[in-house]
Amino acid sequence: MKIMLDAGHGPNTYGKRSPDNYKEFSFTSSVADHAKALLETYENVSVYFAHSKKEDVPLKERTDKANRLNVDCYVAIHANAYGTTWTSANGIETYVYITKPKEAVALANKVQKNLVIATGLADRGVKTADFHVLLETNMTAILTECGFYTNKNELKLIRSESYQKTCAEAIVKGIVDQYKLKKKKATTPPKEAKPKELYKVQIGAFADQKNAEKLLKELKDKGYDPVIVKDK
Repeated sequence: MKIMLDAGHGPNTYGKRSPDNYKEFSFTSSVADHAKALLETYENVSVYFAHSKKEDVPLKERTDKANRLNVDCYVAIHANAYGTTWTSANGIETYVYITKPKEAVALANKVQKNLVIATGLADRGVKTADFHVLLETNMTAILTECGFYTNKNELKLIRSESYQKTCAEAIVKGIVDQYKLKKKKATTPPKEAKPKELYKVQIGAFADQKNAEKLLKELKDKGYDPVIVKDK
């Protein structure tokens, strides 16, 4: 299964930041990183990014890439805003395209449910919109809004790595539940082979080398393959 994760916006996107200048992309790219790492622990899953940490990627390039790779599922990750100043708007919401594609709705419901349970934030529900990433993708596509960065309390969460990981885990759980993904089997390293034990037979020990050489010759004459070992 091929999954594309789209961290909303980019490192240089105008606006798209909190009133105290925290960039939305700082949050979305971190969630995408954690989600990718989690998804790659499942069998037969390939994960792609629509975004880049080096530069802003236009929406058309993102959806064109998804369509070209023929991915099975497209998940856009965002944080929400209400205006450009501090407000009380709060909670989690997830979007599908306005025609409500059946599989997209099913995936959105699972992701929304897991995000609300995991974060404890208000459930704003699954909604419809004609966002570019929902309209121009040829596969199941959803867009998540993981809290408001224009809400002081939710921004504290959004800034924290623990919350970013929580969102990633919830999104992945929704995907796993929808597509019945199975964990890769843990591989155990092969046991190191024990060195073979050798057994030595000593016939004699001599202080005089000549006596040792004499016995060596006698043994060779009898068909053995002896050696002389000098101990210190």
